[in-house]
Amino acid sequence: MERILVAGISGAGKSTLARRVSRLLDLPYHEIDALHFTGPGWAVNSGFAEEVSRVAAGPHWIVDSVGYPAVRDLLWSRADTVIWLDYPRHVIMPRVLRRSLRRTVMREDLFGGNRETWAGWLSSEHPVWWAWSQHAARRREIEHRTRDPRFAPLDTLRFHHPDDTAAWLTSLEADRTPRP
Repeated sequence: MERILVAGISGAGKSTLARRVSRLLDLPYHEIDALHFTGPGWAVNSGFAEEVSRVAAGPHWIVDSVGYPAVRDLLWSRADTVIWLDYPRHVIMPRVLRRSLRRTVMREDLFGGNRETWAGWLSSEHPVWWAWSQHAARRREIEHRTRDPRFAPLDTLRFHHPDDTAAWLTSLEADRTPRP
């Protein structure tokens, strides 16, 4: 595991897991949304594809995304491992709701200084609506990609519940702990 994609729908916990695995495996972590959005009004980084190309060309990295369409195939072709948080809607929706409510109420700065707003909740692009409407489609897409011969060999770790992910993390930590 040297070039890892952490995949799943919004709210699955991709960024949290990627940060933790990054620390455990001493891999540079790249938050894809922070690379994509660079300024107020959700301005998109004009050099996004080039920046992701530099990341993907590296020997070691972890990215918390399936990848935006402009860079998706590049990331998947360079990854050696996909950690797929394939959680059901009844797990995802409370998580994404809590996160978005917290971000909105606390006016948390996100990528490029942007914030989730109450008005943003009305948009189909809002994380809550996105997670609900895209859950099945994202699952199908990731399933297809993990079996696509263009991206072989690709080690896929697929977790169906947060408890499964936690157990795997515990075993990864144990493997990394020096023995007396």
